[in-house]
Amino acid sequence: MIIAVDAMGGDNAPGEIVKGVLQSLHAFDDITIHIFGDEQKMAPFLETHPRLQVVHCSEVIEPDDEPVRAIRKKKDASMVRMAQAVKDGEAQACVSAGNTGALMSAGLFIVGRLDGIQRPALAPTLPTIDGSGFVLLDAGANSDSKPTQLAQFAVMGSIYAEKVRGIDKPRVGLLNIGTEAGKGNELTKHAYEELQAAPINFVGNVESRDLLNGVADVVVTDGFTGNMVLKTIEGTAMNVFSMIKDVFMSSLKTKLAAGLVKDDLKGLKKKMDYSEYGGAGLFGLNHPVIKAHGSSNANALFNAVRQARTMVQYQVCETIKKTIGEEEES
Repeated sequence: MIIAVDAMGGDNAPGEIVKGVLQSLHAFDDITIHIFGDEQKMAPFLETHPRLQVVHCSEVIEPDDEPVRAIRKKKDASMVRMAQAVKDGEAQACVSAGNTGALMSAGLFIVGRLDGIQRPALAPTLPTIDGSGFVLLDAGANSDSKPTQLAQFAVMGSIYAEKVRGIDKPRVGLLNIGTEAGKGNELTKHAYEELQAAPINFVGNVESRDLLNGVADVVVTDGFTGNMVLKTIEGTAMNVFSMIKDVFMSSLKTKLAAGLVKDDLKGLKKKMDYSEYGGAGLFGLNHPVIKAHGSSNANALFNAVRQARTMVQYQVCETIKKTIGEEEES
């Protein structure tokens, strides 16, 4: 199995990306990685490895580049070359921590959308208090969605939760302002009906306050709402840990207490770090495309590669295509 990685995307590129690639190669003996980027900038971090191929690229898609224009104009950009390798069959999946909009454009226009899928969805796995996590989609690929599209998101998320996360009959919930069936706007009311008819384990409406309690394994919403939920959870977690740190550093007494619970706090922080679950999959494409967090370190990149590997192993894209096709025929 060959996985393509964009070495130049993300806040810590290329150093942490290269380190994450090497960590992945040491952990999995069934993958080869083609890493795309500026060879000179990668050189200080690279090691010779029989399953690592370096592909030099002269251009980089920057965080503030306009996504579609960048994909069309920067033909030798690491992200574009990476996606093209997947389209051409030179790799089976790809991973990037770079410009989210550009990666979505590369996925849609280069890797290509699965037949029958109306819109792709960005799907991160977010933490829960019990450590099991839940898949949220859409988290920002589409600002507006139709009920049928939410139903397709639910099918894709359910397949991913079952095949990759190993959850038997994953519970699928529709994010809403109340748990009653008649709640919400026109989108959620019509989506509720379609989700009831979909080949999934639909558990009804779920409220945002219950997400971290593990109320569902897959949570479906439109991209505008999903992106706000994602950033609210991320921002809340960061600020809570910042406040905890301030409290523990406020006096000698609390500093001594911090020393006693240091390892427990590290464990809690890791538990609530969604980069531990991998990246955000762009579901609905012909091959796995994984968006790693923009601030990814080596471990986060490793988890994103692990996620891509598992999606290829369990033929997630093929299963989505087959399931959507069967649903359309019925």
